[in-house]
Amino acid sequence: MLLALLAVCIAPAQTAHAQYPFWPRYGSFWGWHAPLRHKHQHRHRHGREHKEPRAAKTEQARDAPRGPLQIVVSIADQRIAVYRNGTLIARSSVSTGVPRHPTPVGIFTVIGKHRWHRSNLYSDAPMPYMQRSTWSGIALHAGVLPGYPASHGCIRLKTDFAVQLWQLTRRGARVIIAPDEVRPLEIADPRLFAAKPKVPPDPPASAVPGSPAAAMDPAMMPAAAVQSASPLEVGAQQVSDRAAPAASPSAIARSNAAPISVFVSRKLGRLFVRQGSAALFDSPVSIKDPEEPLGTHVFTAMDVNDVGAALRWTVVSMPEELPRTLQASGRRPPASQIAKTGPASSSPDKARAALDRIEIPQDAVERIAERVAPGSSLIVSDHGVSKETGKGTDFIVLLP
Repeated sequence: MLLALLAVCIAPAQTAHAQYPFWPRYGSFWGWHAPLRHKHQHRHRHGREHKEPRAAKTEQARDAPRGPLQIVVSIADQRIAVYRNGTLIARSSVSTGVPRHPTPVGIFTVIGKHRWHRSNLYSDAPMPYMQRSTWSGIALHAGVLPGYPASHGCIRLKTDFAVQLWQLTRRGARVIIAPDEVRPLEIADPRLFAAKPKVPPDPPASAVPGSPAAAMDPAMMPAAAVQSASPLEVGAQQVSDRAAPAASPSAIARSNAAPISVFVSRKLGRLFVRQGSAALFDSPVSIKDPEEPLGTHVFTAMDVNDVGAALRWTVVSMPEELPRTLQASGRRPPASQIAKTGPASSSPDKARAALDRIEIPQDAVERIAERVAPGSSLIVSDHGVSKETGKGTDFIVLLP
């Protein structure tokens, strides 16, 4: 009898542990070259936890892609895709909001993270490894995935995937919630912002050979002039050259600054610029055929490999309508209707057409060019800035 009571007491605890297990044992990232893999990275042998060899972890970090991070959620097929520098690195299933509490569609960023959060809207429900997208309560977090929309508006993730994603992101990471499956596409267009070359400041008088100040400077004496630089100094110069071709303080400051975000609204006829969640300036813009829709497009500047190379851009163009099958039932379409090899191929032609219709004042273009860098974004939309946009957020754009 005592054993039976003990078994009854232990069973609920085991069930709860299976639903919200002890997160740290899922600490390592997923394999970068196998984005569809969602297996635990740790195994247990003879009651002891088996950890990855240090060399394997080092190699994994070395192979991890670098560059801007984009998280794309598709409501239609209940999937999440993670892109790094325009490359797909992971995919997984999700569970989004039910029709009575739908997940909003639009453009967001990660504005806050909490490892052990609980809901202050729904009965103190656990939201482990929460990544907030709006101050009104929308977030990504670990939870139960029944195979169809089932949340109160949040995006539920598989447990191991939620932990891995939480470790990977930082505040400001782009989150795109789309009605259907979309992906970043390479795009080149002369209207996309180009980083303005920085002119090095004039050298001090003591650095100009032959000047009176140089004659008084010991560093300009002949003995010092013929002395060769040490290997450490040469290496430091090479690193500096890779970080900033012009090697000017202003260029280095720009590379270390938070990326800027530019938002062009057809509804308002204005351009807005934010940096590090703070408003910088806004400007009127001219839009050809202002009564015709532009669509909603998110352009993102990617990292470049070559020093001094022009910025490389990608674009995600948003579908404007939720598929009727999902609107009516709130359930995931049959597996046969979901592409297994990733998002369907598309073209950035609509995004280019939208850029061609926008005329930005030259002074605004120059101010943006002084700050644009990898990770910067340009959002073009028919809609205005959401009321969710505010202190501590990037631009939030909600689609109806």
